[in-house]
Amino acid sequence: MKLYSPKLKTFLNKWPGKRYFGVYRFIPLFFMLGAALEFSMINWNVGDVNFYKTYKKRQAKTYLEQHTEEERYKL
Repeated sequence: MKLYSPKLKTFLNKWPGKRYFGVYRFIPLFFMLGAALEFSMINWNVGDVNFYKTYKKRQAKTYLEQHTEEERYKL
């Protein structure tokens, strides 16, 4: 069973900067992919909801639960 692709290996070897940066030459690619993911999470709405609205809603719920527990213990 092959665990690698010769075409993929050829493509990766043709990526510029191998002599100076080695494996680290792919960091700009991953940075750009991360930025694209973040951009899509901010601007891509599914219905009326996106990732950040859901995250903020969950964060507010957790905050409220923590403070109600603190108030319960104070009484």
